Amino acid sequence: MKTLYLRIVWTTIFVMLVSSFIAFIVSNVYYQQFLKPYNDGKITAMAQNIAAFTNNNPSLNKDNYLNHIGALGYQIYLVNEQGGNDYGGAFRDRNLGADIIRRVQAGETYHGISHFAGNAFVTGFFDNEAVNTIGVPVMINGDRYALFMRPNTEVQFGELRLFFSVLVLLMILISMVLVIMSTRYIVKPIVTLTDATKKIAQGLYDVDLNVKRKDEIGTLTNHFAKMAKSLSQLDEMRQEFVSNVSHEIQSPLASIQGFAQTLRTEKLSDAERERYLTIIEEESQRMSSLSKQLLTLATLDKEDTTLEKKSYDVAAQIKQVILMTEWNWQEKDLAFSLNIAPASITADEKLLHQVWVNLITNSIKYTGAGGTISIDVSKTEWMCIVTITDTGQGIAPEDMPFIFDRFYRADKARNRKEGSTGLGLSIVQKIVHLHNGSIKVESETGGGTTFSVSLPILS
Repeated sequence: MKTLYLRIVWTTIFVMLVSSFIAFIVSNVYYQQFLKPYNDGKITAMAQNIAAFTNNNPSLNKDNYLNHIGALGYQIYLVNEQGGNDYGGAFRDRNLGADIIRRVQAGETYHGISHFAGNAFVTGFFDNEAVNTIGVPVMINGDRYALFMRPNTEVQFGELRLFFSVLVLLMILISMVLVIMSTRYIVKPIVTLTDATKKIAQGLYDVDLNVKRKDEIGTLTNHFAKMAKSLSQLDEMRQEFVSNVSHEIQSPLASIQGFAQTLRTEKLSDAERERYLTIIEEESQRMSSLSKQLLTLATLDKEDTTLEKKSYDVAAQIKQVILMTEWNWQEKDLAFSLNIAPASITADEKLLHQVWVNLITNSIKYTGAGGTISIDVSKTEWMCIVTITDTGQGIAPEDMPFIFDRFYRADKARNRKEGSTGLGLSIVQKIVHLHNGSIKVESETGGGTTFSVSLPILS
């Protein structure tokens, strides 16, 4: 299997090789288009200076003079009808035609460097051939010669060529070593992430990534760590949810089973039989309520939950809920203080009805006899705010952070006795958030509780 590490290493080396090849081609084109004509002109001027010097000094010893010129780093080929001699090093190929030699002797300047055939992979500057020269006519001791001249690259650039060859080779080798080392640094966090994903796939969410980089991989690692933490919390919530549901179902089932067996096996009075049947009925109702609320939460938890929105008066809806619960609050001799003005909003009427039922019944349930429940409905330009305040027992500070958690009960014994499932406020919060609203709570022990629901008018 090709790892990401090997892919990055081979890709980088391939890019280096391809870029070197392209750079060589581009450099050669630059030489052919710009440097070769410049080099041709420079050598032409030097050859013409040599020709002028020899023409002005007819008694010059041509061999000594041209050998000295050749020793300075030039190759010279001096030729006439009797033959030719090399100075400053022999040419690899004396491939000059007789016609070229005759024309140069006749006074024409030969520009072999600028006319030398270009090659994509070989620069003509280093081609040690006689045709790759500058040719000028010279007169030496009354004899007419053709002098062909070019730089001796072995003398002028021998050490430099070796230096650049070593430089390029070391640069390539060191680059490859650094690529291998740096790639391991780049890939290491990804390997860590891969190992972490394997652990998460096995249900082990406690992963320590320990990556402190500030680049994209560091950002990915941080997001992955947050995801792992969220999954861990979700798994804990799931386990707790299953445990709570099992417990909530098991308790009434055990009661129903126990009292049913008692009714079947014991000789009971009519009063005892009636009391046991009432308990079975109440436990059945609690199981029914639990199943309905679980179904409601499951529906609300779906990502594709569709709200059936329409425009209606939320104040009228709250009054309807108060009338619906009249028997409950009259039984406890509670008073309602209403400051409700008509407030039209666009929302899901059925779901918000559930919100007001849950909040108002909670206030009725936890407010002592003779207490007061105040409801205020107000509007701003964009929001509708519903505030429900009671004078009940309040919520302890240590319970406040958890009141919207599923199955959470501040007073577990009392709530179970009163048939509470611990899901009501969770449903309220979920519905409000689906409407892009917010819910806040303020409370103090023995000082009552205030729930404030803010909903967009055009949800």
